[in-house]
Amino acid sequence: MRALDDAVRAGKILYIGISDAPAWVVARATTLAEWRGWTSFAGLQVPYNLLNRDIDRELLLMAEEFGMTVATWWPLASGVLSGKFARPGGPESATRIAPETLGVRGHNATRVVQEVADDVGASAAQVAVAWTRARSQAIHPILGVRTVEQLENNLGALDVSLPVDAVQRLEAATEFTLGFPGDFIAAMHSGVFGAPPQTRRQVTARRTVRRRRPRPPERMSTRAEAEFVKVDESSGCYAAIESCS
Repeated sequence: MRALDDAVRAGKILYIGISDAPAWVVARATTLAEWRGWTSFAGLQVPYNLLNRDIDRELLLMAEEFGMTVATWWPLASGVLSGKFARPGGPESATRIAPETLGVRGHNATRVVQEVADDVGASAAQVAVAWTRARSQAIHPILGVRTVEQLENNLGALDVSLPVDAVQRLEAATEFTLGFPGDFIAAMHSGVFGAPPQTRRQVTARRTVRRRRPRPPERMSTRAEAEFVKVDESSGCYAAIESCS
């Protein structure tokens, strides 16, 4: 993190991000940067689609809490959610995914995506991309296309606003669970860590990415020194913890 901060301060790069890393690695590096007054990660790059929601367990919530943007790749699951597998007779041309390998879950997802697309007057690909954007305001999907037609079709997701019931139908088709500790905390209705993710998103709809906190005027040279420095986010002032109320 110190080396990346040096590159930012030297004007060689503007922002730093991290891709495909465990949540604990990103959280530790970001916390260390905040303690030392170094540049923190501005973005996180991870895979995300209706059939692969692993980041819902920790990575997405972590990124939101740290104010990162989230660049999600693989929004169409290698074309599975593009609608080609829902057509009568299957895909018209060769695909990287064999239809017989999708399984019940994959076929259920493609069917429901197409049904929602028909209901809202959009393509299946647009619905799949729009779903990722509906999950969090921090998310901006990375589109992978081979033709201009595919690009134009995918960009049409910007004009698609999915109703709440449509989002629920899509998510019910994939039978996703948070696992421990997410499911345990949700079942206990505990307020120790705040409201459960689903409750927060229902109340706020789409969360606004938090503004980055101001940098301290000088880099802290040691961890011990950093631990005794506190930022007042409303004014941007830094002071010793002992002198702050």
